[in-house]
Amino acid sequence: MTNSKNSSNNSSKNSELYAIAETSGQQFWFEVDRYYDIDRLNAKEKEKITLEKVLLLKDQNSITIGKPYIKDAKIELEVVSHKRAKKILVYKMRPKKKTRRKMGHRQELTRVMVKSISLGKGAPKSSSKKETVKKETKPKSEKSTN
Repeated sequence: MTNSKNSSNNSSKNSELYAIAETSGQQFWFEVDRYYDIDRLNAKEKEKITLEKVLLLKDQNSITIGKPYIKDAKIELEVVSHKRAKKILVYKMRPKKKTRRKMGHRQELTRVMVKSISLGKGAPKSSSKKETVKKETKPKSEKSTN
């Protein structure tokens, strides 16, 4: 009987809304009303940011996988603050040469809060940009054939 309770708890956890998106060269698992530290973005605090490179979106009972991205899927983020990560020490030594080199690095980060994850007709701008790129490439190919 305890197994059935555990399975019901797991099913309620799986019904949550989440998305996997690509930003700053990495893939993140985004959930609504949670904050994440990503590489520094050129945005001010309290500013809204939209991610359109959504790879996977799980809604209540359906999972949508992109090829490579899901069309018309968006994740809206709000910049909470800018911060720096802990210092990482890099120590290089060449044995028997008396050369040592000690350096440190602190990664610049932006803390963002996920406001909403949506799938719909909210991104017609990206499709129109793709169309304009296609229109521009056609005349170039016609000129090269002449």
